[in-house]
Amino acid sequence: MRKEDKEVIINSITEQLNNCHNFYLTDIANLNADKTSQLRRQCFNSQVKLLVVKNALLRKAMEKTGRDYGDLYSALKGTTAMMFAESGNAPAKLIKSFRKTNDRPILKGAYIEECVYVGDNMLDTLVSIKSKNELIADVIALLQSPAKNVVSALQSGGHILSGVVKTLSERPE
Repeated sequence: MRKEDKEVIINSITEQLNNCHNFYLTDIANLNADKTSQLRRQCFNSQVKLLVVKNALLRKAMEKTGRDYGDLYSALKGTTAMMFAESGNAPAKLIKSFRKTNDRPILKGAYIEECVYVGDNMLDTLVSIKSKNELIADVIALLQSPAKNVVSALQSGGHILSGVVKTLSERPE
């Protein structure tokens, strides 16, 4: 591969790393063409971008971004496929569901919102991470809960008060 071609690839990967704050490094070696095609189809349906990269080019792209990727550099061995997603847990869920019928992809590492996770044993942790939208929904639900209780109490109090007034008005004097 010519140096110019490598530079184009490095710049492309750098741009993707800068635009996406969530990516996974996986090993999809030993998957046959049919299984790889199934994985790519599931990635497309889950809005996850799958990209097979050379480790040396990925390392240069990661260094070029200026971010601290910590221990992720140690995961750059063997074949590497990157998974990019807007949601931090979407690739982990996809990997877990795909591995119900296959032994790959194996999680090498992940970079989620400036946090580094290394090793396949982190897959369950990554599945349970909530996305930004899920966290916002949880906060809104927590904020609405006291207001709903107040409204509920006022409405039930109104029914009780009208029942008392009705009972008093029907009572003989």
